[in-house]
Amino acid sequence: MKKRILTGDRPTGKLHLGHYVGSVANRVKLQHKYETFILIADVQALTTNFEHPENLTQYVRDVAIDNLACGLDPEAATICVQSMIPEIAELTVYFSMFTSVASLKRNPTIKAEAKQYGYGENIMYGFLGYPVSQAADITSFRANLVPVGEDQVPVLEQTREIVRKFNSLYEPVLIEPKALVSKVSRLVGTDGAAKMSKSIGNVIELADLPEVLEQKVMKMFTDPGKIYKGDKGHPDKCPVYSYQVAFSTESELDQGMIGRRLESLPDSESGGELKQIRESCLSGKLGCVECKKNLAGTLNRFLSPIRERRKDFEKKQKDVDEILIEGTKKARIETKKTVQLVRNAMKIEYFRG
Repeated sequence: MKKRILTGDRPTGKLHLGHYVGSVANRVKLQHKYETFILIADVQALTTNFEHPENLTQYVRDVAIDNLACGLDPEAATICVQSMIPEIAELTVYFSMFTSVASLKRNPTIKAEAKQYGYGENIMYGFLGYPVSQAADITSFRANLVPVGEDQVPVLEQTREIVRKFNSLYEPVLIEPKALVSKVSRLVGTDGAAKMSKSIGNVIELADLPEVLEQKVMKMFTDPGKIYKGDKGHPDKCPVYSYQVAFSTESELDQGMIGRRLESLPDSESGGELKQIRESCLSGKLGCVECKKNLAGTLNRFLSPIRERRKDFEKKQKDVDEILIEGTKKARIETKKTVQLVRNAMKIEYFRG
């Protein structure tokens, strides 16, 4: 039998390039090799959007469309909606009974995001318990592998701790998942100060139109040590160059994306592109404005097929909804099995003869 992958997204709007390098690229690449479940975590989206739940209807659809536009095949991967799977909520409650508040407060991901949102001592119960909810997501599907960005590794490690604790307390019925971290596991935001985040407003969305993308790229922060065009640059300290590394024609991300293969590119685009950019920056021959224009062109070429596929799916909203409905039905078959295993292990199946 194929091993199983569980991954997903919080629907807080359209997906961005950070989502793509952190997880989407891997899920598209592996969907035919593994049994794949993609969870749209709408309940977890409320941890930071609880004041406007009415936005979730569109956000859920946006996330589904972005995944499909990136090449996710609904015949190969099951896309489902978290709030429509009550078994996840049940497992969240069980896990919360033996997960300490101290361990949640120590979680590096929770600490960083709580600081980002300025919660301090007023942190919400649901936000603090996010790793418990995520553990329920992963274990309910009995996933072996979870593609994540580097920043989410501590949350997955807490899932592994919860699984070990459950299996030692009761019976070893839950699978301890492993993380699959993308080689380009974190993409700095356009401000150069943090990872891409919608709340900060430093993102490039997969759906951004060419002119919008170009405007965002031209405003990007660059090498702080390169003031004038002729100054020698430090590409390893430049956010623009980190995008070149991730999305150049030599990048693994690019070669794996919707058929745009390196071997199909004209000679002028292939071979040594990244090396030329780096050397020209180091020598001072390449100015920041020119480099940004180059990057905008690279990103627009990369995103062009995604945009076209997105337009097609936007015209087929009923089909997208049906994919989510059927995917959620299929998902519940598996989550019900897991909850039954958990109840039996905990000896709380009261009325079965």
